Amino acid sequence: MRSKAAEAGGSIFDRATFVEQLQQNTTGWDVIVVGGGATGLGVAVDAAARGYKTLLLEQADYAKGTSSRSTKLVHGGVRYLAQGDVSLVYEALRERGLLLQNAPHLVRVQPFVIPSYSLFNQGFYGIGLKVYDWMAGKYRFKKTELLGKRKINKLLPTVEQNGLKGGIIYYDGQFDDARLAVNLAQTCAEQGGALLNYFKVTGLLKAENGKVAGVKAMDLETGAAYDLKAKVVINATGVFVNDVLKMDKPAQDPLVRPSQGVHVVLDRSFLQSEAALMIPKTPDGRVLFAVPWHDHVLVGTTDTPLNSSSLEPTALEEEISFILNTAGQYLVRKPTRNDVLSVFAGLRPLAAPAKGTNSTKEISRSHKLIVADSGLVTITGGKWTTYRKMAEDTMDEAIKIGQLPVKACATADLKVHGHAKPQPDHLSVYGSDAQGIRALLEQRPELQQQLHPAFPNTAAEVVWAVRHEMARTVEDVLARRMRVLFLNAKAAIEMAPAVATIVAAELGLSDTWKRAQVDGFIALANQYLLTPYMPADTKEASASQVA
Repeated sequence: MRSKAAEAGGSIFDRATFVEQLQQNTTGWDVIVVGGGATGLGVAVDAAARGYKTLLLEQADYAKGTSSRSTKLVHGGVRYLAQGDVSLVYEALRERGLLLQNAPHLVRVQPFVIPSYSLFNQGFYGIGLKVYDWMAGKYRFKKTELLGKRKINKLLPTVEQNGLKGGIIYYDGQFDDARLAVNLAQTCAEQGGALLNYFKVTGLLKAENGKVAGVKAMDLETGAAYDLKAKVVINATGVFVNDVLKMDKPAQDPLVRPSQGVHVVLDRSFLQSEAALMIPKTPDGRVLFAVPWHDHVLVGTTDTPLNSSSLEPTALEEEISFILNTAGQYLVRKPTRNDVLSVFAGLRPLAAPAKGTNSTKEISRSHKLIVADSGLVTITGGKWTTYRKMAEDTMDEAIKIGQLPVKACATADLKVHGHAKPQPDHLSVYGSDAQGIRALLEQRPELQQQLHPAFPNTAAEVVWAVRHEMARTVEDVLARRMRVLFLNAKAAIEMAPAVATIVAAELGLSDTWKRAQVDGFIALANQYLLTPYMPADTKEASASQVA
């Protein structure tokens, strides 16, 4: 289905246009990237920016999995410094600075406060964070300070007062992960790359000598199958890397082991601050954050080893209890299950541990780059903050494997699509695209309708998501373009009928599709709630006002 924007000669980021390019490409690609999360998108941007003919294929939506489910931090990793992983911290601090420089509409400096209930801990963490500042060098955000009880109370008025001695304030970065993923996809397209969501790789093509020569893929929207040639194929599928590795070598041992991280979202009244709360050591040795995010409070995370991966992992009861109980020890108002607006789980692709080990502490957080005998390049591990460096390392190796003409990495100073100074309203996350949304609001006043009284988002943003951000479903819009599912799942359910009507109108889809979308989204969103919710009226009559 060709979008209205493409028909009007509009968006460069259009799925039907990319399908057409794919069908007309008879000579093959220089690089095919499998996976549309942080790592895959980073690699595709790097490859396209170097001038290689680049195609990215994603089986679901961009950042559908792990890459939309982070703690929303762009950070060097205080925890990794404590573990002695100095090189990883150095790399991440530099990349943190580059991200702020290249995507200022999505990345911002975030103050973090560590409340201290013992003077020893205040000194201990204070020294560590001073080292953290020093390691950042010219990329340092602001200076770490030791603070007395009065200043801590002012910064975090809802923090537990009993036994409070003082605290530390330090600075790291915060961002919107799924929005950055969409902007990276748009950046890749602007550099000449092609990207397709809902396009599943089903196998690998091999030459007579056994070398990987491309992929077999299926368009999940149409069922059409394709054989796509490439000089080099890059497996950047996160927790699903083992699946692609087995396409190459069925007896391949698992390369990654998933570790689940869970977050709960609360009303902003629990923190009442622009500063985040950082708990450096919980009873079981984890780090816990309570971070202000999109006018809510994000609390997490956990670190639970699992044996299998899925696109929609489920939070375990013990993980939810751990987060609520631990946060309750530090907040005046103790959060309960009834206060949870949304709960979501994400899977980290960690390098598989030695046999007999079940602790995620034994699994490396650094990225790993592996080249199979067949020439299949696999990149895994790492974190959002270092996505660009992971991509650079991957493409440097891919150039050798694919015998591509050598070209230098061009992403350190490459501005991400939407690059603009942050603005005071919710459209700030669109960066320079906010002008287009405002123009749409002027052209079609009916699109000014607010989708939900608890959120500022309007119908115009749904239209924009379909026309310019390749949103294909209600979930794409409410989960990763607007983030409402992650903030308040009940509100997302209530918005679903209106969103379905608008998406269907844009893509020329039927009432049957709308009904299926609403029903499917309600089922999905209830997985983000601790108490199932079914709205009294899910009819689409009211939604027709904005069609």
